Amino acid sequence: MTDLTAILRTCPLLAGLPPPALEEAAAMSRLRRFRMDEPIYAKGSMQSTLCVIAEGTVRISSVNAAGREATLIIFDAGAWFGDTVFSPDMPRVYGATAHEATTLVELPGEGFRQLLEAYPQTYPVALDLVSRRLWAAMSIIEDDALRSVDARIGRRLLFLAQIQGEGEAGTQPVTFRLTREHIANMMGMTRQGVHKVIKGFEQRGLLRLDYGRVTVTCPRDLQGYLRTLD
Repeated sequence: MTDLTAILRTCPLLAGLPPPALEEAAAMSRLRRFRMDEPIYAKGSMQSTLCVIAEGTVRISSVNAAGREATLIIFDAGAWFGDTVFSPDMPRVYGATAHEATTLVELPGEGFRQLLEAYPQTYPVALDLVSRRLWAAMSIIEDDALRSVDARIGRRLLFLAQIQGEGEAGTQPVTFRLTREHIANMMGMTRQGVHKVIKGFEQRGLLRLDYGRVTVTCPRDLQGYLRTLD
């Protein structure tokens, strides 16, 4: 039997909850499994749940009227998504899809808000993490407006490595399931344009490219190189 409490304990957003509150959260949660590329929820839907990734990865994306998907970010195990839990009357701004076979723990939005009310010591942790996400979004906008193509792609890969690693630019390799097409889609570029840049990173030993996967060999080294491009 899956230990929902243990999974929720890995979620940074819930780090401020004391053990009894985590047990309450687990009691009102459910486990859901998705196949690779199976939709989790659609852009515009009104459901309000906090999702914690137990296994697998999830891509957050937007789709235009012509059906073209733009990948915004990819989350790994332990990450949370479903920001509408903080604004329950708002529709989902983006859609979520299982990037590979994925298991989620879903906590109802109303239940999450009740826990925040009952355990107000959780608020500083939640506000800090939401603020960090806002900062990350603003940084991406800044990159698109001010930085070169090489810097934009490198900083996006570093960002992915940080959220799927330990949160900092460490020295251990970080691997994620990502193709050149995914990167091009994420950056709003052609596959050919992305290929030239990432091959340059690979030649410098900053990336390792395998079939369907990218490894940032040393996030700290990549971060140092990117500083030379600013």
